Amino acid sequence: MFGQEGCRLRLEWGDEGVTTLGGLCAVLVIVDVLSFSTAVDIAVGRGASVRPVRWADREGAARPADASWSLRPSSLVDLPAGTELELPSPNGATLCDLAAGTESIVLAGCLRNARAVALAARELARGGPIGVIAAGERWGVHLNSPTRAHRGPLRPAVEDQLGAGAVLASLLGYGSASVEACLAAEMFARSSVEDVLAGCVSGRELITGGHGADVALASRVNVSTAVPRLVDGVLRG
Repeated sequence: MFGQEGCRLRLEWGDEGVTTLGGLCAVLVIVDVLSFSTAVDIAVGRGASVRPVRWADREGAARPADASWSLRPSSLVDLPAGTELELPSPNGATLCDLAAGTESIVLAGCLRNARAVALAARELARGGPIGVIAAGERWGVHLNSPTRAHRGPLRPAVEDQLGAGAVLASLLGYGSASVEACLAAEMFARSSVEDVLAGCVSGRELITGGHGADVALASRVNVSTAVPRLVDGVLRG
């Protein structure tokens, strides 16, 4: 029952969610709104590509040609077409790499490209189940401290449930949806997206750190037609 079998639309969280739904679902959509999936959407929308790097492997990742390019979506708004960017993150990138080991097609979704990703997932699934993975965060991760590699227990993140709900809201009608999937879609339908992202813990952390532009970019809904798909370890449009 933990694979939500019998439902064509499913929702789970984090590493364990990928392990549970991977292979059972024809398509997995990884949602990490603040900030990996949003950064990927912007990069792919500009004709670039992203190689997700597990957080544990980040020290071995190639340095970007431009040191200003990073996980921050606002740093990528002028990313040149054709760039392949190695992007480590403790949540979205790690989950994409984990999902690559399953038999599922892997897409990266966020609020910006929710409808486009949902339409692509429907086509690619060919009637099979679609699983949406809300990344959440991990306690104990310190992005600015490279000596701290620990990834603790999952902290469900409201922005990722909202982003997952945006994808699922565009999939309702595809087939039966699990209770988890239905509630995420309902949450999205009833929410003021900008208020949620600015008021949630992750959004407040970014805004306090001077990165309000990243929250603003992540808050825009269905403004992108980019559909990042993981092929041979790289997310491309």
